[in-house]
Amino acid sequence: MKEKLVITGMGAVTPIGTGIDTYWDNLVQGVCGIDRITRFDTQDLAVQIAAEVKDFNPKDYISPKLIREMDLFQQYAFAAADEALEQSSFPIQQEPSRIGIVMGTAMNGVATTAATQEELTAGKAKKVSPRFVPKILGNLAAAQLSIAKGIHGPSYTLNTACSSGGDALAMAAMIIHCGEADAMVVMGGESSLCPVVLGSLAQAKALSRNNDNPKKACRPFDADRDGFIMGEGGGALILETETHARARGANILAELAGYANTSDGYHVTSPDPSAKGAVACMKRALELAEMEPKEIGYINAHGTSTPLGDPIETKAIKDVFGSHIPPVSSTKGATGHLMGAGGITEVIACIKALQTATLPPTCGYQTPDPACDLDYIPGQARTSAIHAAMSNALGFGGQNSSIIVKKYEK
Repeated sequence: MKEKLVITGMGAVTPIGTGIDTYWDNLVQGVCGIDRITRFDTQDLAVQIAAEVKDFNPKDYISPKLIREMDLFQQYAFAAADEALEQSSFPIQQEPSRIGIVMGTAMNGVATTAATQEELTAGKAKKVSPRFVPKILGNLAAAQLSIAKGIHGPSYTLNTACSSGGDALAMAAMIIHCGEADAMVVMGGESSLCPVVLGSLAQAKALSRNNDNPKKACRPFDADRDGFIMGEGGGALILETETHARARGANILAELAGYANTSDGYHVTSPDPSAKGAVACMKRALELAEMEPKEIGYINAHGTSTPLGDPIETKAIKDVFGSHIPPVSSTKGATGHLMGAGGITEVIACIKALQTATLPPTCGYQTPDPACDLDYIPGQARTSAIHAAMSNALGFGGQNSSIIVKKYEK
């Protein structure tokens, strides 16, 4: 029997707030972080809205030297990990080789890559900074944390598109179960807002073009949804064995009960209409958790607000949960799509739901869609004491991730 794994620290940098408390308070209050893009000129772009991180001061978490060396996606992940480590009070210096890191990111430093090439092409720059390559590498977020904190255990970086965050948590669990570490920092970071990425996704008709009404542009499961909203941010969790956490007197926040990853094997960008991959993923997570569908009290859905994806995920949930479908919400209506970081920040929302007996709402949802006919907790948070929650993350390439967390019991 595998040892119980528990979560002892959390951290978040999101478009609706930096820090766990601010993120959660704004989430349950229905605050929307989507607005006009301020980081670059969008006048000639079809999509002019996104969910930018607004209240983040890197100096609160990172030295001036590191700030110059790190891309935004790395800074967001680092700051979230810093908060999680502080909350966990993990004794890194006492056992540096027994704690490791798994980082998740979908797009690495693509915005910096695009901006650097644009400066060279336009003649605004004649040389490329020696910091350029370290800034754009996905694994450098974990490496910078390792160097700064003295972490010497296993270090891996995953890139499984929008399921990267959930998959990072699953991989961390497998590393611990293999005996390679007693604890893992699970971190995710994303900051891919740039004209190149926006333009590509707009051409693919994946993004909402509701530029005149950004607060209502992301409408998961709504009949009038017209695409997702790009977001950015970071998330982090500290995962460790129950034995280790209890031996050091850690405050245990939740148990990681189950996890799974499957592949549709169907299409590069479109989910399988049969939903077989997502169904298999949720079922496997439940099997690993040794739980029945009726024990899940809340599902944080992938729910990106795309015409195609939302009904397919709805079908998958129906196929798995049958007559025991719990309330479902998508927090992307508030945060936008945080891609590699979202799989972690959405698990955090599940943990906070367990702790506070409050289910976060689906912001932007107004008009029911016959193809999406579940209880999506529209508009306003709901009081509900739950024992366990599931978080789904689905990515390009047919990547599926399901995570189950539950209240910790000795």
